[in-house]
Amino acid sequence: MAHFGIFLLGLLALLSHVYVAAGNGGWSNAHATFYGGGDASGTMGGACGYGNLYSQGYGTNTAALSTALFNKGLSCGSCYEIRCVNDRQWCLPATIMVTATNFCPPNSNGGWCDPPRQHFDLSQPIFQHIAQYKAGVVPVAYRRVPCRRRGGIRFQINGHSYFNLVLITNVGGAGDVHAVAIKGSRTGWQQMSRNWGQNWQSNSYLNGQSLSFKVTTSDGRTVVSYNVAPARWSFGQTFTGGQFR
Repeated sequence: MAHFGIFLLGLLALLSHVYVAAGNGGWSNAHATFYGGGDASGTMGGACGYGNLYSQGYGTNTAALSTALFNKGLSCGSCYEIRCVNDRQWCLPATIMVTATNFCPPNSNGGWCDPPRQHFDLSQPIFQHIAQYKAGVVPVAYRRVPCRRRGGIRFQINGHSYFNLVLITNVGGAGDVHAVAIKGSRTGWQQMSRNWGQNWQSNSYLNGQSLSFKVTTSDGRTVVSYNVAPARWSFGQTFTGGQFR
C-alpha cells in the first residue's frame, strides 16, 4: 500500500506537469524575472508610452514583455494571468494578473528576454506575490485574460496642429489596441497610424472640432466614443469615452 501511495503521488505530479506543458485551458510556459525596485518606480514610462503607471491606473500589476510576446508594441495593454510552477523551492501559491506596459529587450536581463523566449519581466512587488525575492528567475505558466478596467477608455491628446498624437489607455476587454479611427465634427472617419506603443497619430487639422474615436482591439471588437472631446479641447488634455464590456 505504501508503494502504491508513492506511485500515485508521482503520477499526479507528472500529470500536473503535462497539464501545464500542454497548454491545457490556454496555459503556456514561460519564465519571469523582476525589475523596477521595491516601490516599482523603475517601471514608470516604458515602451508602451503609458507614463506614470500609478496615475494611469495600472499600479504595480505590470510586466515588460520579451520580443516573442511584445509584437512590436501591439501587445501593449494586454492582460495575463501568471502563476509560478515546477519550482517548490521558490514558488508561492498565488496567481497574479498583470498588464503589458513595457518591452524587455534582447541582450538584457541575463538573456532571458532574447528571442524566441517567452518571458515576463514583472514589477518587483507583483513578482513577490508568486515567488520569493531570492529566486531571481522562476518558471511560470501564463494565459491571456480579459482586462477589467474602471471607467471608460482614456484619450490623452498631445502633439500640435496637423500632428495629433493620442495616447490610449485604460482599455478593457482584450486590452491591446490594433486600430484607431478619429472623426472631427466637420470631417469623416479617418484611420490613425500607430506612432509608438499605444500612441496613435493623425496629421489632419482638427482644432476647434469635437472629436470622436473608434477603438478596435486584437479580438476584432470595436467601441465607438462619440464627441468625447468638445470643440474647445486643447493639447495635453485627457478625455474619457466608452468601454469594452
